[in-house]
Amino acid sequence: MCLSGSPAFPTSHREGKAAGRLCPGERVLRYGTKPYGPAPHQPPPPPRRRLPHFPPSPTAATTSLLLKTPPLRPCFLGRLTTAFCTPRRQRRLRSTRPVMERAAAFLELVAKQVDPGAPGFWRDFLVGMLKPVAATAVVAMAVALSFSQRLGLEGEMLYAIARAFLQLSIIGFVLQFIFTQKNALWILLAYLFMVTVAGYTAGQRAKQVPRGKYIACVSILVGTAITMFLLVVLNVFPFTPRYIIPVAGMMVGNAMTVTGVTMKKLREDVKIQRNLVETALALGATPRQATLQQVKRSLVIALSPVIDNAKTVGLIALPGAMTGLIMGGASPLEAIQLQIVVMNMLMGASTVSSILSTYLCWPAFFTKAFQLEDKVFAD
Repeated sequence: MCLSGSPAFPTSHREGKAAGRLCPGERVLRYGTKPYGPAPHQPPPPPRRRLPHFPPSPTAATTSLLLKTPPLRPCFLGRLTTAFCTPRRQRRLRSTRPVMERAAAFLELVAKQVDPGAPGFWRDFLVGMLKPVAATAVVAMAVALSFSQRLGLEGEMLYAIARAFLQLSIIGFVLQFIFTQKNALWILLAYLFMVTVAGYTAGQRAKQVPRGKYIACVSILVGTAITMFLLVVLNVFPFTPRYIIPVAGMMVGNAMTVTGVTMKKLREDVKIQRNLVETALALGATPRQATLQQVKRSLVIALSPVIDNAKTVGLIALPGAMTGLIMGGASPLEAIQLQIVVMNMLMGASTVSSILSTYLCWPAFFTKAFQLEDKVFAD
């Protein structure tokens, strides 16, 4: 018997069900003291969507699938939990999706070229490093001598050797990857990186020269680029990473030393002979005419080691390129031919870079009124 309209209407669903006073489909809903009729039909909640399980280190395909999973996404790829990003974070991830996809593709390409998971890769690498590790015995002798003589160079020696070991190990993997590429963009990137580091180092040598790092970078870039262009056009070297990168490294390193010495020596000579330079300027000479003797002196001092090496090559010591070819099994005649090319290109690149650095230093040494800058030559 249904008594939904009776004054004795139950106040709870359990009470009405026990008394048998509820009709089928009716339910007691109490808000304050006012009862309500039958409850509307409510569809069951949708089942929770289960996220796919991904491995801890996703590849490029896994990363792309993860980035395209709408609408929720994890805050970062290495941690797949139930905590999801806010809408603001999701928009930021959408904006960085192309960058992340390109980075994943690049890492996958590197993994294909340099595969640490290949059979015997790490074994061969570690076996090959036994000789460099054994050669540290010579460094231990140098550290012991420095300690016995109280020179205080022990820490700097160990730091230099550890840094060289780490840098060469990393550059070995990088060159292994670049040598397998056929795109000339990798050659350009490697060359610009070497020029940037060399310009910064040469600028550090001549700290008192205004904008010294930029002057050194431009000088080294122009001098080595002209020399390399001539070598490629004359078909001396093929334009491949295996030839261009080592040759460019030798030219950039030599031009770095010569340019730094030129800039530093020119500034010192102008400062010492400041009275002579100002007298020449007062008589109507241009900055180039007033500093002609100082420029010649700085260039002679900077280029003298390069010329002396060319004079004594093969008589006192065998150069590095020639030694490497002979130890690698090449014919001594082939090694000599390559070493002659190397000496010629080193002299050409060093000369162009050093002379260009003197031209670029003049605007930094003189004002627009052809007067010496007091800030540059102040004590």
